[in-house]
Amino acid sequence: MEFYTAPDAKAAGLPFSSSVRVGDVVYLSGCLGNVPGKMELVRGGMEAETRQTMENIGAVLKANGLGFDAVFKCTVMLADMKQWGDFNKVYLEYFKGPNLPTRSAFGANGLALGAVVELECWAHAGKNR
Repeated sequence: MEFYTAPDAKAAGLPFSSSVRVGDVVYLSGCLGNVPGKMELVRGGMEAETRQTMENIGAVLKANGLGFDAVFKCTVMLADMKQWGDFNKVYLEYFKGPNLPTRSAFGANGLALGAVVELECWAHAGKNR
């Protein structure tokens, strides 16, 4: 197993790894739309938070030598399921078809920092992606 903690997460003393590689699979911790290096969310609601969440995921993927094309599973947590369409609009800017990750989405009655979205991903790190 290989553990990776982003420098800003390490500096903040967060009690988890940003990702863990087990064999050919990289498991990313749930990401929020926080400003990199800060424990505060970007302003602007669902679309802004989703975009920053995706950028934060992209940074962890890059640190593992991967891109969004390596992601095969996502779990989406939304504070308000009525905003599912707004989330999807931004999500599809990062995951382009035809091969999209499998996905689950559910509503949550509270996310860290009062976020409106959290996204957890699994990625394949094998040579034959």
